[in-house]
Amino acid sequence: MARRTVRRSPLALVLLSLLAEEPMHPYRMHELIKARGKDRIANVAQRNSVYQTIDRLLRLELIAVRETARDERRPERTVYEITDAGLNALRTWTAEMLASPAREFPEFPAALSSLMVLTPEEAGSRLRQRAAELAESLAEDRRAMAAAPELPRLFLLDEEYQIAVREAELAWVRGVLEALRSGELSWSQEWIREVAEKFA
Repeated sequence: MARRTVRRSPLALVLLSLLAEEPMHPYRMHELIKARGKDRIANVAQRNSVYQTIDRLLRLELIAVRETARDERRPERTVYEITDAGLNALRTWTAEMLASPAREFPEFPAALSSLMVLTPEEAGSRLRQRAAELAESLAEDRRAMAAAPELPRLFLLDEEYQIAVREAELAWVRGVLEALRSGELSWSQEWIREVAEKFA
């Protein structure tokens, strides 16, 4: 095979991990991703994304067709398996993703960098909404963890991490809200203009 650039992604990593367990068809992969809560780390909102990623992995020879199953009651299903190259890529990607923080571009910091276009009251209102949604999400995650089968911690590390990150974000947002309430953090258009002139 000619050397091709292998671009990693969370969804590709999850799909390769599933195929490292056993060969399976895309519908089963999609269902397992949702059943195991991996849709919080890999975007599978549209089932087509699974098929597109499978096509890419197939072109890169990281997976191969094991068989095509035919059943009168169901459409034809292609069962895929991981290749040796796929297993090597899975191990390499996992090691790299663990070792080095990725340069990501989430929306929240971008919105914070433009906070001054809102009034302090508008910003407080939106941040209170975010805090409420974060608290609700944390409660759901904790319920899901409590209801999960008695899995060893190794299989729950991604859930633990997501909860820890949300807890830290919620604490930070509440701190900013307190600063807005107390007046420690405030601004006006005149003050923003003064700062802009001072640092121009």
